[in-house]
Amino acid sequence: MSERSPVAVHGPALAALAERLGLPFEAEAELILERCEGRLVLAGDEKRYGHPLAVEFASGRAAHRRRFGGGRGQLVARACGLGQGVTPSVVDATAGLGRDAFVLAGLGAEVLLVERVAAIFALLEDGLARALRDAETAEIARRMRLQHGDACRELDTLVAASGVVPQVVHLDPMFPHRDKSALVKKEMRLFRTLAGDDADAPRLLEAALDVATHRVVVKRPRKAPPIEGPTPRHAIEGKTSRYDLYVHRALKAS
Repeated sequence: MSERSPVAVHGPALAALAERLGLPFEAEAELILERCEGRLVLAGDEKRYGHPLAVEFASGRAAHRRRFGGGRGQLVARACGLGQGVTPSVVDATAGLGRDAFVLAGLGAEVLLVERVAAIFALLEDGLARALRDAETAEIARRMRLQHGDACRELDTLVAASGVVPQVVHLDPMFPHRDKSALVKKEMRLFRTLAGDDADAPRLLEAALDVATHRVVVKRPRKAPPIEGPTPRHAIEGKTSRYDLYVHRALKAS
């Protein structure tokens, strides 16, 4: 007997989406994927999971970071090698809600987003479609491509199908968050319900190292150990997190 899905799709207009992603339709579930005020949202018990979750690139946190985030001085941009005159192509193999990918695309990088959780992939797909229709974000969204699949098992195939040259592979595996805010706690609880812990992070790192032509960057809490496997060449630290860098060869201006 198959394990019951924590997510079900509700709403007559979303029957095709449920079938395409292999999600139960109009069934009881802990989390519901539905349309609300023109957006696709993932909703559950608000006391446990917070407000319904959506991917939003044109407003809110993403818009603020796009305007005031610090440009190429941001930690993720420095880690991914977006230096002066260098704008590599990036594969975000743990796309999540696409926040880091949007920052990198906003700085000019071509980004492939890979997401294995069907419900999160659906939110990303909807968020990108809306970003393409918004004049302020359309140019950025055109630099973002999205693939549904498991990067641990098929990263090479997904990258080959996308046409993106994987100069840099960005990884942000699930890890216990130290941020004590209720919002982050509830959002991470939702992700853990969907994806569990990334016990396969060493395999994901191995897959990324096989695919990246120049470097792999791994986001970690600042005091956490590196992922089991090869020793990082460098680390770039921020206040609460750091990036471990695994370098094949230097990125150079084209």
